[in-house]
Amino acid sequence: MRRLAALIPIGALAVLIIIFAGWSLHRETHVAPMAMVGKPLPPLVLATLDGGAPVALRSTVKGPMLINVFASWCAPCVQETPALAALKAEGTPIVGIAYKDAPAATADFLTRYGNPYRSVLVDRDGRAGIDLGATGVPETLAVDGAGVIRGKWALPLTAEAAETLLKQAGASSPG
Repeated sequence: MRRLAALIPIGALAVLIIIFAGWSLHRETHVAPMAMVGKPLPPLVLATLDGGAPVALRSTVKGPMLINVFASWCAPCVQETPALAALKAEGTPIVGIAYKDAPAATADFLTRYGNPYRSVLVDRDGRAGIDLGATGVPETLAVDGAGVIRGKWALPLTAEAAETLLKQAGASSPG
């Protein structure tokens, strides 16, 4: 009888593990909180990668644009570089925010994979990412000309996702 009583907690734990494992396998991992969508860009001032004077993120908005949160240590960020480069070639304004990354590592990443950004801002401690509602990297925000976040994509950017984001920002699709 004691052996059976000792197995009850182990069995209950096994059932809980199976339930949580099943839940995590069936949830959509690309869905990210959209808390900042519909809100103005937060009043962030960030250092520039080139060592220039810090820049207010809101001052980078001269019309509809994309903000891409990325990092040199992020493998999916490498995956999205061709889509970002194509957008740059078509004239889409993109601001990059290097998230929790050393500036030297960010510079090396951009040299190696190309720099699709109009400007690159540095978020060493990740605070700006939190203020923007980022839950990881890469993430891309669509911002309208008034500085309001209109959409968010929390996977490596694709041409189709970029088209959707640009429409949300009120921009015509490039190309």
